[in-house]
Amino acid sequence: MSRLTTLSMKNAKPGRHADGGGLYLLVKPTGAKSWLLRVQVDGKRRDIGLGSFRESPRKAIGDVAGPITIPILQRKVLSLGEAREKAELIRIAAKSGLDPIAERDRERRSTPTFREATEAAHIALKDGWKEKGAQVFLRSLENHAYPTLGRQRVDGITAGDITAALSLIWMTKPDMARKVRQRIGTVLNFSHSKGWRPTEAPSRSVTVGLPRQPKGGNFSAMPYGEIPAFVAQLHADAPTTGKRALLFQILTAARPGEVRAARWDQIDLAKREWNRPASMMKGSEAHVVTLNHAAVQLLALIRGETGPPHTEHIFPGSRGVMMSDMTMSKVLRTAGLPYDAHGFRSSFRDWAAEKMPNIPDPVAEAALAHIVPDKVVRAYKRTTFIKMRRTLLDAWGNFAAAPEFDASGFSSQQ
Repeated sequence: MSRLTTLSMKNAKPGRHADGGGLYLLVKPTGAKSWLLRVQVDGKRRDIGLGSFRESPRKAIGDVAGPITIPILQRKVLSLGEAREKAELIRIAAKSGLDPIAERDRERRSTPTFREATEAAHIALKDGWKEKGAQVFLRSLENHAYPTLGRQRVDGITAGDITAALSLIWMTKPDMARKVRQRIGTVLNFSHSKGWRPTEAPSRSVTVGLPRQPKGGNFSAMPYGEIPAFVAQLHADAPTTGKRALLFQILTAARPGEVRAARWDQIDLAKREWNRPASMMKGSEAHVVTLNHAAVQLLALIRGETGPPHTEHIFPGSRGVMMSDMTMSKVLRTAGLPYDAHGFRSSFRDWAAEKMPNIPDPVAEAALAHIVPDKVVRAYKRTTFIKMRRTLLDAWGNFAAAPEFDASGFSSQQ
């Protein structure tokens, strides 16, 4: 039961005066007054300072945007009513198993601007990138994100803000725009992992307000809506190693170099996994790709033609060595398409963002073997993430593989 009143607080003598529920008004011999809350945390008593005393509640401060009220946990000078409200929030936190002092101080921490968060993310993540990639990451955001987002706090950046930033280059520099979109997402997801923003980066809603990008020019990634027809064309054409390698790359969302380096001893068809060693990975970290039905059927066809699994390349060049880095791109050029093989990873990422909204962004990033900034998230990559990645890549295989795709991986009518 609350005990303190305006009159009793005004006449309070030096000492500790209980209000109830562990809330006390402390009065020093000098007359200075402050609030203290006593709570039980893990069976131990803890005294938590709430702030100094004020006789009347704080008034909202008006500006052109309307009244602004300082959040209760941030207030350091409190009236009786405010002290009771703040005490109740901290009691709830303590009962929920949270650290009440950490909760008291949580909203006092400064939230960085997008520019500050970008610099922090760059410092934290650059060791996992190649030097050139780290430089390009910063330069692209400096040129295309800072002008509109740089001074905004990361906790307030919305899908609309990102769309506004991308709209400046979405049609004129489509390939760069997609990369900037991904890098903005990396910064915002990093910010979420640091507690600077309450949610991960928005995904599907970002491109809803943007027009369809043009074909040609520097547009190197095939729009995901065109992929089923392209896979159907690969299915109908006479099979070649280059076409099969490109099809496998599309179905696994892998990098072209990883497909060219793929070996049979990395494949476990029973578990439907492609176990890639750190030595072949861009981030120098071993990675498991879950294989969807279409990818498994394609590998089964190739293995049936080459004999029992062995340690040679799955997609060898003409002399049995690793395939040339131009072979897969040549398939696209011969078809008269203005895309490059690596762009299919962007196609997959856009599809995941827009068609699989129930799959968290870090799962799609992990499927691409990108670095996941959140340490807690990384800890689950080999457990929960592997299941979610399988769900994601199975759905991708069902989408990308044309309805007429059969067990052979290519038409048997050749």
